[in-house]
Amino acid sequence: MNAPVPGGPSVFGDVHLGYLVIETNRFADWRRFGRDAIGMHHEDLDADHMRFRLDQQECRFLLRRGPAEDVVAIGWHLDDHTAYEQIAARLRTHGVPARAGTSEEAAQRGVERLLRFPGPKGITQEIYTAPVQSAESLHMLSSGWVTGDSGMGHVAITTTKPALMHGYFNNLLDARLTDYIDETISGIKLKIRFLRVNERHHSIAIGSIRGLPLDPIRTRIQHLNIQSTTLDDLAHSYQRVHELGFHMALSVGQHTNDKELSYYARTPSGFEWEVGWNPLVIDENTWQPSTHQGISIWGHTPVGRTIITKLDQFRTGARSLARQEIVVRQLSGAGLADI
Repeated sequence: MNAPVPGGPSVFGDVHLGYLVIETNRFADWRRFGRDAIGMHHEDLDADHMRFRLDQQECRFLLRRGPAEDVVAIGWHLDDHTAYEQIAARLRTHGVPARAGTSEEAAQRGVERLLRFPGPKGITQEIYTAPVQSAESLHMLSSGWVTGDSGMGHVAITTTKPALMHGYFNNLLDARLTDYIDETISGIKLKIRFLRVNERHHSIAIGSIRGLPLDPIRTRIQHLNIQSTTLDDLAHSYQRVHELGFHMALSVGQHTNDKELSYYARTPSGFEWEVGWNPLVIDENTWQPSTHQGISIWGHTPVGRTIITKLDQFRTGARSLARQEIVVRQLSGAGLADI
């Protein structure tokens, strides 16, 4: 399952979650959420674009004006041009259309160059090397965020075709299975696969309903995660989210598999934003995939969830039956079966 794709060396370990592109018309709310609640560095580029930083890399979140209210692109930072060309070759070999980003797109993302191509659920995937380092000092409420070799965090995506999505990231990035979580919520059985591309426990989580081709989440991602440097930073951001009136999705808790302490806030666009602290780091020499029962050891209690919320999710799931989920079959292959 974890072998390199035929025709080239593995890029595992050379790949890091680098940035996300969010399309929204709620700039004022997002500015308050990202800068004043979560505590990131904020920068307005122009009337239609703004960015958030976590570190010296010029861009970690690019927000562009538009109606999607969703994450529309994921940027993967590659260590060198060799890995970049290896992935570009895979796209050509599998017949996946790709185009070079324009100089304007590269500048907005704070990178020298990028390649864009289709991804599952219509989320454009982008690869780049050599991110631009900002000379401007960070101005943020947090004391820092964990990025570096681990990348900047993770994304969680719900799908009706988990094996195909797993196959896509395995064939593209040599993603390795870390573990599974089985969970039952309101009588519905969920299975979540956690995939890593480096030492971080997971950069991608793939959630699905067992036995039913339903997707109850409106947005393309269910949540994204960033990692606080200190427990105090996590606690202070949690307090600011409450004080500024943003909705909390899940209270503070600890996960069963990566042991991360975290909370989940609801963003102005509707998907969730997890702020975490101190997840375990994978030792490739000893790690073996396993299955955990339940998402949390303790906490992560739903906040403000009502029968109306559950009905809305049911309606979204029912509508997904009539909607064909976007897949990229050239890279997904036949998918990867459960262990």
